[in-house]
Amino acid sequence: MAARQEGVTRPALDRHGNVFVLDLGDGENRFHPEWLTAVGAALDEVEKAEGPRALVTAATGKFWSNGLDLDWLFAHADQHDYVVSVHELFARMLSLPVVTVAALQGHTFAAGAMLSLAHDFRVMRADRGYWCLPEADINIPFTPGMAALVQSRLAPQTAHEAMLTARRYGGTDAAAVGIVDQAAGEDAVRSTAIEIAQAQVNKAGDTLGTIKARMYAPVLATLRDTTDPLG
Repeated sequence: MAARQEGVTRPALDRHGNVFVLDLGDGENRFHPEWLTAVGAALDEVEKAEGPRALVTAATGKFWSNGLDLDWLFAHADQHDYVVSVHELFARMLSLPVVTVAALQGHTFAAGAMLSLAHDFRVMRADRGYWCLPEADINIPFTPGMAALVQSRLAPQTAHEAMLTARRYGGTDAAAVGIVDQAAGEDAVRSTAIEIAQAQVNKAGDTLGTIKARMYAPVLATLRDTTDPLG
């Protein structure tokens, strides 16, 4: 279970046999710099572990993640470094040398939705919660890296609709258009994700990392271009 410290939910890493489970928290799980650091440390632990392994990223409560910490962002001048760190999280997850599964038990919005797309697979609660890219409604354009990530992981028509209309997809609708791989009941989201991850634990290692790096080379290059991440 994730812990709270100074108002920021602290992600926590647990292990169920060969499957690591990263709990992002029980709040909105926005990308506060301390939260990003904690997630990065958890990914370090997963990557450095040896033997069969996979990763499930889950959360507790109403939200999986609401994305960027806009309150923190607007209160600090250095948006460049913040966006670079968010892009690096996306790139890191997209190329992690283990199979990754996002267990979306709650609302998954904006950069949170993008982080879910950086996982290999997604399971979403069928009866409640939305997956949404609201950027067109909140007047925040996608960075080149964000656009590249979304378009690399969704079918063209789905990416077009999701990015331009800010549609809110429930779990069943998200599964129908390939945003998520499965929709499940509330009590089955995390266990289903763990089952998917467990079936792929023997894939972990350098070969899987190389496959991902080559599959998504253009996206990773755009995400890791720190010269002008805001476009």
